[in-house]
Amino acid sequence: MAQENTDYPTIVPMPEMEASRAAEVAELLVGAVDLHCHSGPAAMPRILNHTEAFRMAEEAGFKALLYKDHYYVGMPHCSVLKDIYPDSRVELFSGVALNSASGGINPHAVDHNIKLGGKIVWFPTFAARNHIEAYASKSFPKTAKPMLPPIPLMVLDANGKLIDEAKQICDLIAEGDIILAGGHLHVSELFVLFEEAARRGVRKMMVNHPTYIIGCTDDDIRGLVELGAYMEHSICMFIPGRAKQHDTEDLIHLMEVAGVDRTILGSDLGLTQAPKPVHGYRMIVSDLLDHQVSKADIRKITGQNAAGLLNLAA
Repeated sequence: MAQENTDYPTIVPMPEMEASRAAEVAELLVGAVDLHCHSGPAAMPRILNHTEAFRMAEEAGFKALLYKDHYYVGMPHCSVLKDIYPDSRVELFSGVALNSASGGINPHAVDHNIKLGGKIVWFPTFAARNHIEAYASKSFPKTAKPMLPPIPLMVLDANGKLIDEAKQICDLIAEGDIILAGGHLHVSELFVLFEEAARRGVRKMMVNHPTYIIGCTDDDIRGLVELGAYMEHSICMFIPGRAKQHDTEDLIHLMEVAGVDRTILGSDLGLTQAPKPVHGYRMIVSDLLDHQVSKADIRKITGQNAAGLLNLAA
């Protein structure tokens, strides 16, 4: 997520834990759900592939894993893995990110995603005008091979109104009863989008990493929660690695702002110079235990809340 930092190896290793703590963490992660796994194959460099991410989640007792790629629909990968491992207990999901490679803010891409069994639609991420402007004067991790520059995308027209394509996408999401995720749109766009989405019957809305790129203040978070949104915080931003931007105390504050019942942790891991996704969960859970966060709250933010968005029994 952040600029490359050569202080970290390609894969940040899982630190050793005392046996009692490791067992405590392991027990809490049974039933975990990762809605933000960045394994490969991918245009971006990744430190593990979908199979390894799946096997690690299986070994840790995760309930579900959702693959996120900024450039392609991921459900076929899920289907192939479930065919190869039919006895797996881990549910595998994916979705579509509405970037230039998917045709931008494209209802046809959303319809295709839903028909393939996709459970989430991310509005523009790397192609969001907000993202492009934020990195206009600084470096952002590059794709392994150069790609055409994205077309800057917004969901608002010149008058600040939601564009028709976004409205149609909201209708498709509502009909499919799947998750609308804000991607890297600016918070000012999210309020307009989420208000209209709620009016159109969307029941599952989520803000991705509200403190990174999106520009959310505490009051913004409260306002978006009032609209029915969940706040998804990226574990990679709270643990050692090149994307680290916050301390555990910051995460606890953000949990208090949104409320535990509206807070979700997704790994946002698979990127280079960072831990692997399951290791990231172990690290943040241990940190939260060190800060006296209750086990009940940890289970909510690492599994139960996300499971509800996927219509899985908690």
